[in-house]
Amino acid sequence: MHRFYLPPKECREATLSLTGREAHHARQVLRVREGERVVVLDGAGQHLECEVIGQKRDSLALQVLERKTIPPLPCAITLLQAIPKGKIIESIIQKATELGVARIVPILSERVVTHLDSDTGKAKAEKWQQVAIEAIKQCGSAWLPKVEPPLMPREFLARREEFELPLVGCLEPGSRHPRHWFDKFFAEYKRGPKTICVWVGPEGDFTPAEYGMIKNAGALPITLGRLVLRVETAATYCLSVLNYELQAER
Repeated sequence: MHRFYLPPKECREATLSLTGREAHHARQVLRVREGERVVVLDGAGQHLECEVIGQKRDSLALQVLERKTIPPLPCAITLLQAIPKGKIIESIIQKATELGVARIVPILSERVVTHLDSDTGKAKAEKWQQVAIEAIKQCGSAWLPKVEPPLMPREFLARREEFELPLVGCLEPGSRHPRHWFDKFFAEYKRGPKTICVWVGPEGDFTPAEYGMIKNAGALPITLGRLVLRVETAATYCLSVLNYELQAER
């Protein structure tokens, strides 16, 4: 079945309405017709199976047939991703959504080529949020990750957010395999972490000063292997390893 997205506040009634971008995609691209069944995701855990009961030039009416509540993943992962050049960040957001992150915070590190002011950053966040919406429609996730406006490392660290397992991808000697930190956490708490953050640097990596700030805030350095990875590969690698470790039986 085709999947569509509506915000939670628009999914409360027994009859729903697709408008704007979603209606255009349904009518003009997918050629959805009356009587056809579709799925609506609200990004907050609701999976709604619906039937198309009517359509106008710019909207579709849907009758909710079944509501399912999908629980969130047991661990909320925040990806702190240095913004790469071009549109690579969109691919990273797409893959991160497919890999179940709860939040994506684009980071403006010193070696990032992109420079954004406050207004431009908010506009970019809205655009990137739409990338995440398209990704949940593709993969079927009932949970939409939040894409925040870009921040410099010190701005994010100033929030003093706490994570049970904070990690940072690091090229420096002494970095450990992620499993080392998972095993250490499990040995201490007898359970897996409920919140994780992982920092992924830009081309050329974080500067020594940035690494110092990040590690002084408690982030644990992890190795991504012997080879130097492209930014998008590093992000996918990190999130894949985290998913593997979170699902491993101990």
